[in-house]
Amino acid sequence: MMKLKSNQTRTYDGDGYKKRAACLCFRNDTEQEVLLVSSSRHPDKWIVPGGGMEPEEEPNVAAAREVCEEAGVKGTLGRLVGIFENRDRKHRTYVYVLIVTEVLEDWEDSVNIGKSSGLGFGRKREWFKIDDAIQVLQCHKPVQASYFTALQEGCLNSNGTPLVATIGGGDLSPTYSINQSSVSDMR
Repeated sequence: MMKLKSNQTRTYDGDGYKKRAACLCFRNDTEQEVLLVSSSRHPDKWIVPGGGMEPEEEPNVAAAREVCEEAGVKGTLGRLVGIFENRDRKHRTYVYVLIVTEVLEDWEDSVNIGKSSGLGFGRKREWFKIDDAIQVLQCHKPVQASYFTALQEGCLNSNGTPLVATIGGGDLSPTYSINQSSVSDMR
């Protein structure tokens, strides 16, 4: 299913969830510092770069495209951290690791975000230590803060099964592989 938004086409899966993709963009392969960007709706809040998938677009391709648009970085796309479900907003987000190899001077959202409102600010980006990133995401974007829990558990428990985390009420969809111990820790 598709829905047209003013600047893009939104795609939905069979359950009616918006299909999204995002990346945890690390400065290097030690994965100690992650890049967050300012929210387009709340410029004083930080978020993980990501967004909606285009029709027929693979999640990994969408993730790399979104971080280039929102954060102005390119890099080596790594493992799938998991598929995160937000029941309240009806989103399913595929989250990947990206090791940054190129930081662009100007990028799409650095020049376009906020211009139409006349405020003239572009999206900002900043490197955070992992614990600090979790802290700034916790109150505004708790689902995104949970990406790091899954990342850490994935390193300890890498059985090759992507994690599916559900935020919100209800039962988990039976169509996904679920690492039960990780899911219960994130509720």
